[in-house]
Amino acid sequence: MKYRQNIPKKLKIISIIAFSALVLANVVLSHTISEGFTSKTVINSVFYEDIASKNGYGENLFEENYETISSEGLKLVPCGDVFGVKFFTKGVIIIGNTDIETKDGFINPAETSGLKKDDIITKVNGKEINTVEELAGIIEKSNGNILFVEYTRNENDYNTELKPVLSVSDNKYKTGIWVRDSTAGIGTITYYNPENKSFAGLGHGICDIDTGSLMPLLRATIVDVDITEITKGKYGTPGELKGIFDTLQKGVLIKNSDFGVFGILDKYPDSLYGALEVASKNEINPGKASVLVNADGKGIKEYEVFLSKIDKYSDGTKCFSVEVTDEKLLSLTGGIVQGMSGSPIIQNGKLIGAVTHVLVNDPTKGYGIFIENMLSKMPDLTV
Repeated sequence: MKYRQNIPKKLKIISIIAFSALVLANVVLSHTISEGFTSKTVINSVFYEDIASKNGYGENLFEENYETISSEGLKLVPCGDVFGVKFFTKGVIIIGNTDIETKDGFINPAETSGLKKDDIITKVNGKEINTVEELAGIIEKSNGNILFVEYTRNENDYNTELKPVLSVSDNKYKTGIWVRDSTAGIGTITYYNPENKSFAGLGHGICDIDTGSLMPLLRATIVDVDITEITKGKYGTPGELKGIFDTLQKGVLIKNSDFGVFGILDKYPDSLYGALEVASKNEINPGKASVLVNADGKGIKEYEVFLSKIDKYSDGTKCFSVEVTDEKLLSLTGGIVQGMSGSPIIQNGKLIGAVTHVLVNDPTKGYGIFIENMLSKMPDLTV
């Protein structure tokens, strides 16, 4: 079996993160991958257990069965600070397959079994699989015996038989599957709820860089990031923020959704504001607004933007157009760049949403998501 992990020395960022603003080319999603920052240290997965235990939360937070929060009368603290995340998947994601050279010629066991790109392998021979090493170990020790594989495809459960073959290149049993079990990157915190220490960020999900699909969350740790470089956006090439992971954890993720990531923070994050009222879709108007961003790592600042094309019926992540008009931000970043996804947007003293996308052919423009849409996926930690 060929396999690889998505945590090389030079970490890769998923289209706008690995968590920045999703890159759009002529309003069509682009799958351009940009390289991100170099990690100072590997984040130990035990941080998740420490934080969850300290805050009184357990693994049940990773189940998709909780109520969602209502925005009525809700007040949240808009943030705008960057954060780093080390993300481990629940199951391993198939990102491709290849032929294996055997004494009988080239064979593709994965293709024969019916396994496809984007499938998520969850168990092999009844054993739960969450890492590349676990899967590789079972395959290499199989002696060519049939493996009974359980996997999910489009959120449905399936099973199949997978028969490893002996590779002539290194005399090891392989299946030809390329898989991934983790990723890492930076994004921006949208809001913080001081009542339960919860937060939301990105405004879109963490997706696999090869398949484009939402990555299933097993556990993920949150850390501070020191911004070391800004690559300005220009026509045809989105910019990005680069930085270094801090060694100390600051929280955990509890959910990865199409409308953002959600988690728990150890302490009150930096912010320019106290708690603000949450605006409904009907309260958002075309015109001036502001966005909170920590683009240079020197602290959160407020910049002017202009909102237009507000689709009050949108139930996605491209609810309205955002144009950066503030000369200071344009001079610093060229507009919306990778790493800014999740930057909170304020209008008329209320939190209305977050930046989610940037246009490749005009980095001064992009899209934002309604805060109501983000809240529709936020776990209610009080139930």
